[in-house]
Amino acid sequence: MGNNSRRDFLKKAGLAAGSFYIVPRHVLGKGFTAPSDKLNIMGIGAGGKGQSDIMSSFNKGKENIVALVDVDDRRAVQSRKDFPKANYYRDFRKALEAEGDNVDAVIVSTPDHTHTTIAMEAMRRKKHVYVQKPLTHDIYEARMMTEKAREMKVVTQMGNQGSSGDGVRKMMEWFDGGVIGKVSEVLVWTNRPVWPQGISYPAAGHPVPAELDWDLWLGPSKYREFNPAFVPFKWRGWWDYGTGALGDMGCHLLDPPFKVLGIRDALNVECSVGSVFLTDWVPEWIPEGCPPSSMVTLNYGPSAKNKSNVKLTWFDGGLRAPHPAGIPATEVIGDADGSNGVILIGSKGIMTCGTYGINPKVYKNGKRVDESELPKASLPRVIGGDSGHNTQWVEACKAGYGNMEVSSPFDYAGPFTESVLMGNLAIRSYMLREGEGRNAKYIGRQQLEWDAANMRITNFEAANQFVKREYRAGWTM
Repeated sequence: MGNNSRRDFLKKAGLAAGSFYIVPRHVLGKGFTAPSDKLNIMGIGAGGKGQSDIMSSFNKGKENIVALVDVDDRRAVQSRKDFPKANYYRDFRKALEAEGDNVDAVIVSTPDHTHTTIAMEAMRRKKHVYVQKPLTHDIYEARMMTEKAREMKVVTQMGNQGSSGDGVRKMMEWFDGGVIGKVSEVLVWTNRPVWPQGISYPAAGHPVPAELDWDLWLGPSKYREFNPAFVPFKWRGWWDYGTGALGDMGCHLLDPPFKVLGIRDALNVECSVGSVFLTDWVPEWIPEGCPPSSMVTLNYGPSAKNKSNVKLTWFDGGLRAPHPAGIPATEVIGDADGSNGVILIGSKGIMTCGTYGINPKVYKNGKRVDESELPKASLPRVIGGDSGHNTQWVEACKAGYGNMEVSSPFDYAGPFTESVLMGNLAIRSYMLREGEGRNAKYIGRQQLEWDAANMRITNFEAANQFVKREYRAGWTM
């Protein structure tokens, strides 16, 4: 049904219920889903991760994919084959206007720099939204997204699928059971970046492919001439578009400690970053791009769940956390190859996991504790675990706002994203300098004190430029 006709039909059907018999679902056949029970979904960003998000939300045909949007026709090829009846658009604004009430929910799986402009427009129209991680490109956007979702009463989910996995729930149950005591230190690392990073912008002046609307791809970011180095994936390493290794993996790896410990706003942040050297061995800081490696330390106060201050340290770009004395030296921590991992150091023991909270373990007295000795399952599980993250959101959309819990709603994901992006604020501040070459003074190398309520660094004003970016003319939130 087009635009307004679907909802008009449902309203009229309800008014006329006394004059005709509604056939029970079981009469229609086993496994049949009535059209009125299906969620009408628009997928914005139809290739790559967007394609898998759309397919997961399609839920094996239980829902409708009614519209697809992508600025690059090449990326949308497979999704258009999968859903030939879905209307196709390049501009999300035109898509939302044209589809009107025909769309119930919107998936946003685009580069980081366009998440907010798209999701805010969808929520303004009272559409439920699923937004890939990181939720936003900067801290201010995360705060505004959280407030808008609450105002419009829409069902939301960030695309950090591990938040729906069994692993993080096991860790919560073990911690709540007092297994490792109070946690004072958290160590997290990733093997990212796996794309070019720590480099200047590539040369401009390349012709734009006919299949790509480059101006729409740039969205609210300042205009820059096209270079094929930016698309479809390597945009992550430049601040105008991406959020680096932290933005890529932080929402996956930091989710378990945030959920387990109930921490929220950082008190302060500091960092150090890997150098890029010029031919005369003078370190060069490239303000346009993320550094080749970084170490970020965030400090948190006690929470309702964890009555201890917490020091959280993040490592990326080949840096790894030190191996704790309480874990046998031969043990591989985190993922099977140790490339990504999480360590929570408590007063009574140590807890670890890999990406998405997988393979959680507990160590005491230098030995691993058998899972049979740990607290049993008590928290509800998501059907399908992390692979059910999209369908959990879909079911919550159909249940209606406030009627079903989801794993990473904006009320959680927004503040969580703010904390993740605090690390990038520190990294970008660390690169600030006065002067050039050997005589440069690096003015940003300090611990930054954070006023979360007002979204401000209180002891280094120059850092606040990274709290909120300026949008290009013609683009608004």
